[in-house]
Amino acid sequence: MLIDTASLSDELIAAYDSTKTLPPISVRVPGFAVADGYDVLAAIEERRRRQGWQEVGRKIGFTNRTIWARYGVWEPIWAHMWAHTVHVALDGKARLNLAQFVQPRIEPEVVFRLKTPVPPTDDPSLALACVDWIAPGFEIVQSHFPDWKFAAPDCVAAFGLHGALIVGSPVPVTDQNRDRMAALLPTFELTLRRGDAVVDTGVGANVLDGPPAALAHLARVVAGQPQFAPLTAGEIVTTGTITDAWTVAFGETWSSDYGALGLGGLTLTFV
Repeated sequence: MLIDTASLSDELIAAYDSTKTLPPISVRVPGFAVADGYDVLAAIEERRRRQGWQEVGRKIGFTNRTIWARYGVWEPIWAHMWAHTVHVALDGKARLNLAQFVQPRIEPEVVFRLKTPVPPTDDPSLALACVDWIAPGFEIVQSHFPDWKFAAPDCVAAFGLHGALIVGSPVPVTDQNRDRMAALLPTFELTLRRGDAVVDTGVGANVLDGPPAALAHLARVVAGQPQFAPLTAGEIVTTGTITDAWTVAFGETWSSDYGALGLGGLTLTFV
């Protein structure tokens, strides 16, 4: 079946701009596949650029295999992030208005900034060698599909479910600490709290065996997608949630602790 990319782009942009939900595309369009989702995403992103949006990096979603069965998505996805969706936390603390999101959830993640392009590789150490710094992050994801019921192609087309990214204090990756980082990134334990209560924990290996491996995966995928530019220096890449994604509400304060990895963690209050 021929996919009407333009109409689907119109529909998703309208849902985003009005903070509304819509039925999943995959239940309405027979044969709608992940490749079709990326074609819709490319059309949306090109339109956003014409509207003045500026991409600053990419988010990778569904790298955490422990949550694949819960959401019925069995592969990672990605989408661009934008200058107005990426925010820097001052002294590890930030506030964010929830009214701009649809069914928002919070994900604690490891964020990289690239110093060089990332070549297609199966070697996480080669991917980490392209990283300038590492930082804690909270991605706020959202679902324009009711009750978070969707298939992978829907997630891809709907902006990769990206809402916002809060980035904490960066730690440079240097020749002196790179091997230590490489060893810790798959093994560190992250703790996620709402207020004083521990909500969830996870280990770095949940993310495709470690955040550098997720970065390498992204580089390989993008290399096979001619409608998108390859990963390049200066991009910010958030590598996927270490824990499950958790529903958030106005007035809540969430925090993260990165344990042995040595990142400062984040505190985020929703207003």
